[in-house]
Amino acid sequence: MTQHRLPLIAAVLASLALASSSALSQDAAKVQPASYRVALDNDSVRVLEFTGRPGMSVCGSGLHSHPAHLTVVLTAAKVKVTQNGKTFIAENKPGDVFWSEAVTHETENVGGAPVRSLIVELKHPANGR
Repeated sequence: MTQHRLPLIAAVLASLALASSSALSQDAAKVQPASYRVALDNDSVRVLEFTGRPGMSVCGSGLHSHPAHLTVVLTAAKVKVTQNGKTFIAENKPGDVFWSEAVTHETENVGGAPVRSLIVELKHPANGR
């Protein structure tokens, strides 16, 4: 193999590695397995139990995506959220429940205490019932 082909092959391999890591970054449970426990996974839903330390991301590392999902907050949480170029602070108390459409964002636990929540991802779109 000629020497000038090696940089081309290296570039192709690097771009494939980047593409595969981008695909994985879409699934927070695969990116942060120490923070997530798959509590239930069937044909209808996937339920993730999340535990995050202060200063850590709250539902996935760096910029990441979620399908439409329901969140059940298990502990008090103060979170810095960045999405659509805007940053805001969200505060929740234990027992708060909220719905989120599919989203790409970045989050950080800024509350100074560990955060726990359940994330319920629907696998099929609602059928109007």
